[in-house]
Amino acid sequence: MSPSPILVTGATGRQGGATARALLAQGVPVRALVRDPGTERAEAVRALGAELGTGDLDDPASLGPALKGVRGVFSVQTPDMNDFEGEAEWIRGRNLVDAAREAGVPQFVHTSVSGAGQHRAVPGWAEGRWRSMEHYFEMKAATLDYVREAGFAHWTVLKPAGFMDLFEAQSFMFPRGVRGGLVTRVKPDTWLPLIGVDDIGATAATAFADPQRLGGVEVELAGDFLPMTRIAEVLSRAYGVELTAPDMTLEEAMAAGAPEFALQNDWHNEQGYPARPEHARALGLKLTSFEDWAQAHLTAT
Repeated sequence: MSPSPILVTGATGRQGGATARALLAQGVPVRALVRDPGTERAEAVRALGAELGTGDLDDPASLGPALKGVRGVFSVQTPDMNDFEGEAEWIRGRNLVDAAREAGVPQFVHTSVSGAGQHRAVPGWAEGRWRSMEHYFEMKAATLDYVREAGFAHWTVLKPAGFMDLFEAQSFMFPRGVRGGLVTRVKPDTWLPLIGVDDIGATAATAFADPQRLGGVEVELAGDFLPMTRIAEVLSRAYGVELTAPDMTLEEAMAAGAPEFALQNDWHNEQGYPARPEHARALGLKLTSFEDWAQAHLTAT
């Protein structure tokens, strides 16, 4: 195994953190890109065994030292929560791709979202039915296209579905606590593709370890595909609390404490994300079912 490290962006967050843990568990050296190595979250990543590399995705010139000598990059960017309509996500992704290419990095693994790049073919897209989703998907697609066309020797794009981890007790799905019930405008009969964040990290580690198999591949990632009614049943068993899939109006969800960003669920109810468990199985990837994830990660309240 090469002693050269993998540079992991977002290592203090969900997907980057899961990737760092998966790589370190396999004995792969990790260099975590952080803006401030003195923060508690950065120190926690260092405590796992990662080296810290200082850099800022908004400042391309700062990325060179962190990229020096790495053999691969894990790339994750998210929308600016303070400026949903801004271009920070795309700009940061472009800056990282450019810097990695200039540094001669041979392998690039980027995480996007299920359906990115295929979204324009969705019924009603051209007619403006999904205007509220346009900016989100266009930013994802722009970065995806840039990675695909950058000329890396090996590249992989992960396209995860909704996170299983969003059903943890502290999530916005439970603004009133678990005993207060689920709060969502996703309808009871809506089916959701779900993926555990740890499985995203494990898949990224597999891509770095096996570029011949996953190189040049866009991997739709879902470990399970369930209706909200079944999701509520699984959560009930794990939490030891009887939970039901609610059928809420916008006003009811707002009154129950749902944050604004979590209220636009028409996409889930009418269109949804295309990732399915069989996509991963076809690539030989073993992902976690929602039942198994819940039993491993959730505790009775």
